[in-house]
Amino acid sequence: MTSSPWRHRLPFLNWPRPTGALLHSEIFAGLSVGLMVIPQGVAYAALAGMPLITGIYASLLPALVAVLFSASTRLSVGPTALTAMLVSASLAGMATPGSAEWVHLAVWLSLLSGLLQVVLGFARFGWLLNLVSSPVLTAFTQGAAVLILSSQLPALLGMTQGGSSWMKPDSLNLPSLAFGLVTLGVLLLTKRLKPTFPTVLVVVVGAAGLSQWLGLASKGVAVVGDLPQGLPALYVPHALNWDLLKQLVLPTLVITLVSFLETASSAKVDNERKGQRWDQDQDLIGQGLGKLASALCGAFPTSSSFSRSALNLYAGAQTGWATVFSVIVILVSLLFFTPVLHHVPQSVLAAIVIAAVLGLLKPRTFLRLLKINRVEGSIAVLTFVITLASAPRLYWGVLAGVVMGLSYFLHTRLHPRIIEVGLHPDGSLRDRHLWQLPPLVSHLYALRMDAELDFAAASGFERAITEHLSRHPDVKHVCLFAQPINRIDLTGVETFIQVRRQLQDRGITLHISGIKLPVERALHNAGELQDSPWLKMYRTDTEALQALRQLDPLPPDMAAAAI
Repeated sequence: MTSSPWRHRLPFLNWPRPTGALLHSEIFAGLSVGLMVIPQGVAYAALAGMPLITGIYASLLPALVAVLFSASTRLSVGPTALTAMLVSASLAGMATPGSAEWVHLAVWLSLLSGLLQVVLGFARFGWLLNLVSSPVLTAFTQGAAVLILSSQLPALLGMTQGGSSWMKPDSLNLPSLAFGLVTLGVLLLTKRLKPTFPTVLVVVVGAAGLSQWLGLASKGVAVVGDLPQGLPALYVPHALNWDLLKQLVLPTLVITLVSFLETASSAKVDNERKGQRWDQDQDLIGQGLGKLASALCGAFPTSSSFSRSALNLYAGAQTGWATVFSVIVILVSLLFFTPVLHHVPQSVLAAIVIAAVLGLLKPRTFLRLLKINRVEGSIAVLTFVITLASAPRLYWGVLAGVVMGLSYFLHTRLHPRIIEVGLHPDGSLRDRHLWQLPPLVSHLYALRMDAELDFAAASGFERAITEHLSRHPDVKHVCLFAQPINRIDLTGVETFIQVRRQLQDRGITLHISGIKLPVERALHNAGELQDSPWLKMYRTDTEALQALRQLDPLPPDMAAAAI
């Protein structure tokens, strides 16, 4: 019998044995995704600057390897618009798109990012995903979407001389323009009305037949052209020199991070529907192995497609068998039907990319983020702007967003929320100055710190007490409502010791209410919670309030006037 660790590292061993009912749903889902990914793969290969056939290669073995070793078995792995755009942006200026050197560098990007993901997965470093906040990812995705759309517009509109000549009427190829716009309209309409229908494949086959019948290739319409038939050959890249390797380090980090964030967006939905915890580390391993397989096929980095994964779920996929059947569909197409793509206009491929990316554009999101939190909303706006401004090196956008997000996080940790509390009429303890509440009792400073008492917040805690005592020399008691403090480190313990000594030297009694066990244990081990006339401990806030009222009640006239 297979041991549990092996079943964890080889998730395919946990797949159920196929039954008639299961195969029915899996075959339908696999067919739906397989028919969709073939034209999409070709379109995304063009976006990445790769030979078009590599888009199909990246949909074959990488998808199979990823699903065998990933915990989230219903994700569709293969080429995606965002990863393809990152490949194109990363290699810009290093080689000519479509050239052997370009392919070689793209393969190295797939190798490096795949190897990094496998290492992070085995090291259980999936938590690094939390370094990118939701506003940063949203802003970067929308910035990348704008760049993808702008890069595809010339091909969609049939511009024979690129986007710089859009003002010249003679630069437009009207048949290409017609094919592109009609394809885009059909894709957007059927996506809304019938999402499970293989519209992409039907449109591509129809466009190919119509293009051949009209002889568009001979009339100056850019078409896909000949694609190799058969399985991909083993691609073994030669060694890179140090200068090129250094240039690929930063793109590798960004592709690894962004592609796994793409995976997370789909994996969370998948696991929530199954009612289980997401194993992000095992998915890192599976996705990394998929990238390594893509490299060995001579293709570019892969990722999880949110749209194809959603289609897989919508079509009724229950296990990884659906991906196996989609791979079979792709394999048959690769062996026998690639000549069908020969006459497909390039504008049709551009329409496929645009239709997939349009859903990423949500400009109202920035207004919503700014309304909820101005700082994080501003970080999102800046990330969006930097992503656009840094094109084609758009990975600077996500890096800038990460740095700004972490800086804001550190700022909030270094400036904890510390308030003087008063008793609200509803019985809760709230900010005394915000709600204009009287002090709990006279000669008392009652404070609450909504943060951990660690090295980041310790100085703020000490400063709050010191400054209050300097402004109110008549204070005889300090009460710390410690319920929000979940953790304390060595710096926090040392700061607590200093504060307690300072209070004791001034003849001030320290009261502590609601201290939690981890904090209590640390202070007890430091010898700071021993019985003393200068230290009073209370288990609950109610107990603390009852004891404090016996100290020095506030005169009625002072209670009415105090703020």
